[in-house]
Amino acid sequence: MAKKQKFYVVWLGNPAGIYDSWKECQRSIKGVPGAQYKSFLTFNEAKKAYNKEYADYKGKGTKKKTLSKEELKKIGDPNLYTISVDAASSGNPGIMEYRGVDTQTHQQLFHQGPFQQGTNNVGEFLALVHGLAYLKQQKSDRKIYSDSKIAIGWVKKKKYNTKLKQTTKNKKVFELLNRAEDWLKNNTYSTIIIKWETKAWGEIPADFGRK
Repeated sequence: MAKKQKFYVVWLGNPAGIYDSWKECQRSIKGVPGAQYKSFLTFNEAKKAYNKEYADYKGKGTKKKTLSKEELKKIGDPNLYTISVDAASSGNPGIMEYRGVDTQTHQQLFHQGPFQQGTNNVGEFLALVHGLAYLKQQKSDRKIYSDSKIAIGWVKKKKYNTKLKQTTKNKKVFELLNRAEDWLKNNTYSTIIIKWETKAWGEIPADFGRK
């Protein structure tokens, strides 16, 4: 019987990322004190885990936790008077693209890519900043959803923190990253950023559906 494909998330390594082989994962964590890593059965599970903290998975299985009725009630329903942003990357790094949609109608409002040698976190960050700029340009009071804690954190700090190395293939990606960082530092906005509750509501409306 053929061995099942596994994906390895490395939160603390050199570099951090998502790997599709144990050999690559070992190379990433070798010589890194306190390396943080874990295997997952699907790329989707690995992607979600990479956007969270290692502590959420340390010593735990990859089975999803089912929310109780009380938890679902506390979270409530998503605000439909919003836009949602998301990114997709076929590999880490890999071909990356991102977009923003109307949360209620799923109408695509903007889309960028595909770009060579991007990462999911980079795409999520670019999508979020693009969304903020879009709403400001439209003079809209709508809020914005993202399912990436990492991207939200980068936006709050007004600085990206990717392990991705710049090459001739991803020059355009880094141009966009620097432009997004400059926009955050030189613009003010009143848009409220909200974390999309995937466990309660399912995939974010801007999801590319590559599961």
